[in-house]
Amino acid sequence: MTEALERRVCEGPGNVRLVGGEMLLWSDTGDVTGWGPVALELLDRLLPGAARVLLVGPHPVGLVDRVAARAGSVAAVLRSFPDACALGERHPDADVHCGRLDLLALDGPYDLVLALDGLARAHSAEAPAVPWGESLAALAGLVAPGGRLALGVRNDLGVDRLVDACPPDRDGGDSWEPHGFDPTYPGGPVSLDAALESAGLRVERCYAAYPDGRAPRAVLARELLAMGLPEALTFPLSARQGERMPAADPMRLTRLVFRHRLGEELAPLWLAVAAREEPEPVDLPLGLVEEGSSVHELVGDGTGRLVTRRLPAGAERPVPVGRVVEEALVEACAREDVRAVRVLLAALAQWVEDGGDVTAAADTLVWDGDSFHPLDPGPAPPSPPPAVVLCRMLWRFAVRLLAAGRHHPWPWPLESDQLALTLCDLAGRPCDLAELEAARAFDAELGPSAEPGDPAPTYRDLLRARDRLAGQLIAAQGRISRLERRLVSRERALARARARLRRRRHHASVYRRTLGYRLSRGLARPRRAARKVMRLLYG
Repeated sequence: MTEALERRVCEGPGNVRLVGGEMLLWSDTGDVTGWGPVALELLDRLLPGAARVLLVGPHPVGLVDRVAARAGSVAAVLRSFPDACALGERHPDADVHCGRLDLLALDGPYDLVLALDGLARAHSAEAPAVPWGESLAALAGLVAPGGRLALGVRNDLGVDRLVDACPPDRDGGDSWEPHGFDPTYPGGPVSLDAALESAGLRVERCYAAYPDGRAPRAVLARELLAMGLPEALTFPLSARQGERMPAADPMRLTRLVFRHRLGEELAPLWLAVAAREEPEPVDLPLGLVEEGSSVHELVGDGTGRLVTRRLPAGAERPVPVGRVVEEALVEACAREDVRAVRVLLAALAQWVEDGGDVTAAADTLVWDGDSFHPLDPGPAPPSPPPAVVLCRMLWRFAVRLLAAGRHHPWPWPLESDQLALTLCDLAGRPCDLAELEAARAFDAELGPSAEPGDPAPTYRDLLRARDRLAGQLIAAQGRISRLERRLVSRERALARARARLRRRRHHASVYRRTLGYRLSRGLARPRRAARKVMRLLYG
């Protein structure tokens, strides 16, 4: 295709070039992996020294802007024509190639190749699927000596796939395409390393991304996953994202994954950083975790314990060891152990009164058996009374408990407000409705409210609740049947007694009409009168 014809067909920016296999009426922007601050921090460590950068597949706008602002030259390969035109207009200095990766002919290798969304959308969905191994070989050929490749790979058996009730074919925008089994697709970290090495690349670090493959908020290196991660670190990584209905409890399933040291094998997504030959050394982190708008780096303290450092230049804090308060309360509620709930809530109330972190909540607080430790202490706002702080913590817990459909030993509170007041009473700090309203206002002041976007009960929870209610219904129907049989038996006995009574009344009536009865009654009257006279005379 000549350049004039290409521009006439393109009708877009001059820096967009069609290479063949482009999808003219398709956009991948709504299905791109939502990398956030964690990926930006990792990118800032890879970009220095990378004069030429190539972006393969769709990436978030913020990440593309960061690359364009810091790299010497930027090129991109997109299959979607509308996405390529939007990227070309946003970054006029970038070379945007629209089409299939296997038809791409570039001038030279690149110092950094980014394919954080994987290789599935590097080819047209309207053409036969290219084996993943061939795509990786083509991508590795674009890495310059001393350059690096950052590649994202979705795990077909990730914990998010095990949790999600929807079929995995509905995840991507190409769900209408029949997907088969690609024998070259990596089935685990070992096969991924082998594929990169066979492509001529050396794996520098392989990360497991959590909590899901759609919007990763943490990357953990395999060296870190080989350790026994504390609950304070694994609990936030199992938070439920999105509005999809899960098949199982994500928190419990993810916690089991980490507890059995399967965090890398069952990770929702793998992020591999590989290099060709001997590149310039970079400080690749051991782990990055997003907390709100900040990013924390995980480092070792030399004694086997983990510490977190808020980036860019925050102080180091040890990761607290113990149980997350919410999980301890949920477990006690499931066992209907009211005494354990009362003891823990009383200790929490005392900690709040002694000057504990007012921004903490049950899901961001760790209990080690002696004291409480907040996971990420926030800035100290104007402190309300301790009763309001405690009521806010328990109200948030009540909202999350009821929204998740979990069992608790207080069946009468049907709303979170009523359950929160019950929990305050158990803590020995009764609250009224005015303090509850102040707690809700304080929660809204601290950040997003606990009510919007709360998770719905999981599919397995609904099945368990259905089975429990079905058992209760069967037991109630059996009791009703027994009572109905007893009632029918009693009614029949009553009918027989009434029949016998009617017969006896009839016999008595007939007997009273006989001559003998009338004579006996007549002769008995003088004797009764004489007895009455004798009683009057002689007492």
